[in-house]
Amino acid sequence: MAKNRLRAIPLGGAGEVGRNMWVLEQNDEILVLDCGVMFPEADMLGVDLVLPDITYLRDQKDKIKAIVLTHGHEDHIGAIPYLVPELDFPPIYGTTLTLGMLTGKLKEHRLLDRVRLMKMQAGEPFTIGSFTIEPFSVAHSIPDTVGLAIDTPVGLVIYLTDWKFDHTPVDGRPTDLVKLSELGRRSPLLLITDCVRVESKGYTPSEQVVGEAFDSIFATAPGRIIVATFASNVSRVQQVIDSAEAYGRKVIVAGRSMENTTRIALELGYLRAQQGTLIRPQEAAGLTDDQVAVICTGSQGEPMSALARMANRDYPHVKIKEGDTVVVSATPIPGNEVSVNRVINNLFRLGAEVIYSDNPSGLAVHVSGHAAQEELKMVLAILRPEFVVPFHGDYRHMMLYRKLALGMGGLFSNSNVIIPENGVVMEFSRNYARTTGKVPVGYVYVDGTTVGDVGQVVVRDRQLLARDGILMVVVSIDRTTGELVAGPDVVSRGFVYMRQSDDLIESTKNIVRDALSRRNGGGKTEIDSAFVNRKIKDVVSDYLYGQTRRRPMVLPVVMEV
Repeated sequence: MAKNRLRAIPLGGAGEVGRNMWVLEQNDEILVLDCGVMFPEADMLGVDLVLPDITYLRDQKDKIKAIVLTHGHEDHIGAIPYLVPELDFPPIYGTTLTLGMLTGKLKEHRLLDRVRLMKMQAGEPFTIGSFTIEPFSVAHSIPDTVGLAIDTPVGLVIYLTDWKFDHTPVDGRPTDLVKLSELGRRSPLLLITDCVRVESKGYTPSEQVVGEAFDSIFATAPGRIIVATFASNVSRVQQVIDSAEAYGRKVIVAGRSMENTTRIALELGYLRAQQGTLIRPQEAAGLTDDQVAVICTGSQGEPMSALARMANRDYPHVKIKEGDTVVVSATPIPGNEVSVNRVINNLFRLGAEVIYSDNPSGLAVHVSGHAAQEELKMVLAILRPEFVVPFHGDYRHMMLYRKLALGMGGLFSNSNVIIPENGVVMEFSRNYARTTGKVPVGYVYVDGTTVGDVGQVVVRDRQLLARDGILMVVVSIDRTTGELVAGPDVVSRGFVYMRQSDDLIESTKNIVRDALSRRNGGGKTEIDSAFVNRKIKDVVSDYLYGQTRRRPMVLPVVMEV
């Protein structure tokens, strides 16, 4: 890499929503921006989380000067407990609330005493190696979110992820337009920006709209009000508390992650509640239904979340009943629609009134934390960077962002808007932008307590099992002669119901017997168990596909006697 060029490499977040992680590299210094997780897609069976691939960083962890975080959402901080031990624990910079939320995660993983947490604040620049970083306030759905202006030896880089123009945010900290204007006058070299709402016209509504919807619901609901949202959406939690206090209700916080986040935000002063507003579930026994509100997890239909358990009559403290009003204050993440709809259907069955996104009432119980088209255009017009790299969106979002930028009166040309891929190495300097290579990237799966043990091959096997099931064929073979001694026995799981498929099972057994007898050819030969295993798998797979047009996973079990 030329000394006068800056490298920018997305290790996650390009062409996807989640796993946000960027590498800025100047000479022998590396700055990591965010370190998040992605929640598994529907076909990632059994996977709990998806992490960025840090193979590139493992090989040069001595160059990493710091990890700088923009805010406390899972897709920006969730991977840190899993990955920082492999990077020799570089210092981590974040705002007060971001570090507070990260502290809870590090405690769970027993890493808190090994990580150096460095507090930063909007409006207070600091230097890491040859990088000078200027955090500035941006509005999002969680307080204490910042954008980063990063002064490098080759030019100014602006990292602006997860933001919108909200002039009446819940936390009172709107996006700093004065700072953006000042940065625009400094002729930025590169803007790296969120583009996930580029399909939405106009401006993203203010969080104040949600507060007004909550007030309307709290003013008219006859019984208990249960609001489900993301645990990290501290601003939404504040709005529920504000409405509850205005209408004389006490608030129960339900769900482990919601309880942890609320506790941390209260301790750090990012949540406000009057004495006695927040109560334990047991304290609600002496209150009438119209004096109680519940805020809980489960807005994405997660199976073990508080709301899903309520919908399944499995939550001990809150039993859904007629007269309850349930508010799902979130939009389903793509892939979660089925599980969210199932929870909503069950809530209706239990007699609750359910208000959710796009509901017939027209109440705006959720707004996005991301910028829409006019806001994206405004930032481009204010900053006028030489180069723009959109990310934090699917591939179509990035392409639509390029189209939007190219439509701004000749402000940008095709070569100035660069569409990244995870792992692509981009080099920048004045009047220069090139893609110069690619570093290893891929999905790293968290399954239970293991990280990386489940790879793509395992996930593909799980997909096969889910689609066509499994068929086990058990045979006993004479070790010396190779003759069939016992079996074959066939066991099916997820392929056919054996009691109703006697003919297919028996014919499969006959196919195995014929294959093994032909293999001997009338002679007596010493057994080759690997050959027998492969032979059974091949003949059974071919036969079953011919009979059913399905390919179950065939597992031969060959015992030598």
